[in-house]
Amino acid sequence: MNAYDFSPLFRSTVGFDRLARLAESALRVDQNAAGGYPPYNIEKTGENGYRISIAVAGFTEDELSIEAKGGELTVVGKKAERDDANYLYRGIATRDFFRKFHLADHVRVEGAHLDNGMLNIELVHELPEAMKPRTVSIQRGAPSQPSLEGTKAEERAA
Repeated sequence: MNAYDFSPLFRSTVGFDRLARLAESALRVDQNAAGGYPPYNIEKTGENGYRISIAVAGFTEDELSIEAKGGELTVVGKKAERDDANYLYRGIATRDFFRKFHLADHVRVEGAHLDNGMLNIELVHELPEAMKPRTVSIQRGAPSQPSLEGTKAEERAA
């Protein structure tokens, strides 16, 4: 596998370090997610809505934990061991797992529910009002001059 060096990106940009770290971590093989257990889907549910569905058959709500912190969503499953079972064949995987998802800026977890072995995590992308597109009106005539009275008063006081 090729290794990429992102240090030149860190030298010439300001504020994009999170993006570079995200690209770097995407290229790294995640030991916890190796093997693809448990399988999951990510779907777009609306203009600003997303859902992560994770197949967690055999897990209860008490054995699952979800944490959203600093642009990362972590889902952990800790299966309680059953000593009373005498399996002749064990083909259903109920091993512990750890899944990490990187969230874009302004994406927040709205809720989660467990239904028929599927853990559904609802996400919403809320763009702040200052970042939303706005229409700028075009006025006719000469541009209005900004008031200079405040700056003249400051000059006289100095």
